[in-house]
Amino acid sequence: MTAHEDPPSPSGHDVPEKKQTVPGLYVTSREAYEMWKAAPEKVHIIDVRTPEEYVFVGHAAMARNIPLVFMRRQWDAEKDEPVVEPNAEFVPRVQALHAPGDTLLLICRSGGRSAWAVDFLARAGFTNAYNVIDGTEGDKVDDPGSAYHGKRMRNGWKNSGLTWTYDCDPSLLWTD
Repeated sequence: MTAHEDPPSPSGHDVPEKKQTVPGLYVTSREAYEMWKAAPEKVHIIDVRTPEEYVFVGHAAMARNIPLVFMRRQWDAEKDEPVVEPNAEFVPRVQALHAPGDTLLLICRSGGRSAWAVDFLARAGFTNAYNVIDGTEGDKVDDPGSAYHGKRMRNGWKNSGLTWTYDCDPSLLWTD
């Protein structure tokens, strides 16, 4: 392993630093789906993306949307990204729906925000929260010769052909 490589995780996955969590529990989208399919009443998928992403980009059909952050509809020119603010109700909403020992699979676009969400839940006493490391849209293709270079077409829930929808079940959709 060279100095710039990420260490293998205890779960057997090579997890980039920005996707690592304190609990160290990681699954791929396909593994998350198989866990849920084996015990849908005991395994809960939480989509931490914004409500706009959940509705307009689509989502795993069984995933509940509890956003970690909200977009403020402003642009941070220095960071070259949208301004977001934390959802103060994230942890309380998860606590209202789940016990600290429940199996929770947290998913975002590509595994970064869901890592933060896992860490917030771990600090709140949740012991079985996993980061879905390839997220809903997957990782970027890193091949300058490919028409998909820079696009999120590698792995991820959507690219793996797993249960995916744009339909919204009101009982799973974030509401204030």
